[in-house]
Amino acid sequence: MNRITKGLITACLFSLVPFAGNVMAQDKLIELTLEEVISLAKTQSPQSLISKHSFRASYWRYRTHKANFLPSLSLNATIPDLNRSISKVTLPDGSDKFVERKLMDSYASLSLNQNIGWSGGSIFINSDMQRIDLFGESTETSYMSTPVSIGFSQPLLAYNSYKWERKIEPLVYQEAMKNYIEAIEQISITAISYFFDLSLAQLNLSIANINYSNADTLYKISRGRFNIGTIAQNELLQMELSFLNSQSALREAHLDLEVKKFRLRSFLGFNESVDIQLKIPYYIPDIEIDVKSAIAQALENNPDMIAYNRQIIESERDVEKAKSESRLNVDLNATYGLTQSGTTFSNLYNNPQDQQKASIGISMPIIDWGLGRGKVKMAKSSQEVISTQVTQNKIDFEQDIYLKVMQFNLQDDQVFIAAKADTIAQFRYDISKERFLIGKIDVLELNTALTDKDINKRNYISALRNYWNFYYTIRKITLYDFVKNRPLEQDFEKLLD
Repeated sequence: MNRITKGLITACLFSLVPFAGNVMAQDKLIELTLEEVISLAKTQSPQSLISKHSFRASYWRYRTHKANFLPSLSLNATIPDLNRSISKVTLPDGSDKFVERKLMDSYASLSLNQNIGWSGGSIFINSDMQRIDLFGESTETSYMSTPVSIGFSQPLLAYNSYKWERKIEPLVYQEAMKNYIEAIEQISITAISYFFDLSLAQLNLSIANINYSNADTLYKISRGRFNIGTIAQNELLQMELSFLNSQSALREAHLDLEVKKFRLRSFLGFNESVDIQLKIPYYIPDIEIDVKSAIAQALENNPDMIAYNRQIIESERDVEKAKSESRLNVDLNATYGLTQSGTTFSNLYNNPQDQQKASIGISMPIIDWGLGRGKVKMAKSSQEVISTQVTQNKIDFEQDIYLKVMQFNLQDDQVFIAAKADTIAQFRYDISKERFLIGKIDVLELNTALTDKDINKRNYISALRNYWNFYYTIRKITLYDFVKNRPLEQDFEKLLD
């Protein structure tokens, strides 16, 4: 029996060598609190980088929207366009003839455009010049210029996409800003999960080490008592079984600790050279969240509220678009400018002639077999569905906040009870161990006290995890800091650097 036990101990020690080598390979040990882990996660985790670039994409989308309503200046040019070919031309008498063409055409245009958001139209100012060079038996150069032309294009009775963009895009950007803050709070919640996973692994290793040491001592004492006949063999076997189980638990605790460290390091962006030791936050702030206040903050700050408003406006847009496509549409275009042509460049701007262009385009479905009417009905039906869903979602949203706040307000009591139970269970085990050493209780009672001690220590960590998880979940929903009593904010200018 002793040989078997010694062999098991030796095997256990050799199995722990890889863990010792791993610790020696780590160059830097850092101790982190929960607040420090959350701060690191917000600033350097891969998830924070992804959230940052997601916000940047939304920012540039909004910038593009704003730029669409600012004047734009563009240059178009073709310098040169060479053409040497045989083409068919129509002669003055009406007959056709193939002739060889050798020419070079050059063109340049400068245009200033401005979209008009309230009307859906656009105005423009152009200036262009064209030169044609003929080659062959007789060379000739001619010019034409339009020093300035002013025009506009205006759809009448048509769908105005600019009007709806001005309503929707600012909401999309506000939603993106709120979504970024919410994403950062989700990173905090994930950090809390990894933090307490590793905290529990640290606790389990500490428990396993203590239990292994105690089991070794108690097994030696039990073996001595068995040798003098004061305990039965089944009690000795029970103590040996406890000793072997403590060895197995110690090995599993070492492995679990390394797995949890790896996950937290990966989440925080550390490499394997960093070893992490956590400081468990036994202190919790004294917070009582008012349900009405939490609901009010959530309705004001949560991005879902902006999204619901945006969805309502988008459904109204879709109805108007469907209606405009099923009725008469008129496009009005007009241009006024000055123009001149000549064989020399110097004559282009002498006594320019005026030119006018105007057109009215009409489109109207005559027979569409109910296609347009069907699109309008579908858009209105979709609008009613969205309105109903938004109303229900808001009710569910407020109910969810109510339940989460009620659950959070119970967590401080749960932490207090778990802490007290942990103290009592530890005290009971210490007494049971002393009583076992003087022979007052048997092995089964001692093992029961040991099991209760370990369970209550883990329950204490679980209560702390639940407290912080509920708190940051409410922060995420309300985007409000209930410790500092202010809304959560971000410096969005720094995100664009």
